[in-house]
Amino acid sequence: MVLYQINHRNVVKLLGCCLETPVPLLVYEYITNGTLFHHLHDDDAALDLPWETRLRIATETAEALSYLHSAVSIPIIHRDIKLANILLDNNYNAKVSDFGASRLIPSDKAQITTIVQGTFGYLDPEYMHTSLLTEKSDVYSFGVVLMELLTGQKVVCFKRSEEKRVLAMYFVSLMKEDNLLDILDPRVLTDKNVEQLKEVAALASRCVRMKGEERPTMKEVAYELAGMQAMPKHPWSKSKLQGEESEYLLGDMCSTYTDGATSSSMGYDSINNKITFELEGAR
Repeated sequence: MVLYQINHRNVVKLLGCCLETPVPLLVYEYITNGTLFHHLHDDDAALDLPWETRLRIATETAEALSYLHSAVSIPIIHRDIKLANILLDNNYNAKVSDFGASRLIPSDKAQITTIVQGTFGYLDPEYMHTSLLTEKSDVYSFGVVLMELLTGQKVVCFKRSEEKRVLAMYFVSLMKEDNLLDILDPRVLTDKNVEQLKEVAALASRCVRMKGEERPTMKEVAYELAGMQAMPKHPWSKSKLQGEESEYLLGDMCSTYTDGATSSSMGYDSINNKITFELEGAR
């Protein structure tokens, strides 16, 4: 029943149910390119994922989760977001999978009391301590996914020293010490994208705040990532425009996003701030 109401390009599609076996089997579309975990962490992966592909996968995953939380008739909490549950097709498009732990949220309930379930390293500590499940539990897990994409490191590794063993804790500590560059994946870090990596890292840190109420919503996360992904694609993003032409484009951009918004979001602020900064630099 959870799966039948889902219709999103970045969620694995349920095709039907087979009743010809002792235990009924769910039949999904076949996703050809394996898991994000394989491509990021397995030594025999065909190629290293470039940053542009990682950012697109993160954006698509965030959009899928935002859809589950706010666009379906009864909101769905996935409850086990991790790299192994993000599949990739031949074009490296993200497909969120495995809804075995998912829960529906009735409209009259902001949270659900459940037996704690999830994967160590991705598990929301607030949910773990209270057994109260909310959409912000998925936000926490997604924040950890962002950290893996930024660093190329596994979420938990007992080969690392104790202070580095749990990625989320180590990542946040480096952010506080302003030593983020010490942990970013050298395979994707360049002079051209370092500022964008820092923006994504700041977003990941907000997603894993201890109190769920202090984390952004998945809708806000998706908007912000989409804004980051879109900026380099526009010829005026490294602006050489001046005078009235610059002001016209800036005004048109702001108007477009303001008119299209149904609610305030981190993404719009990020886009507008970046455009303003770059236009000031051009002048």
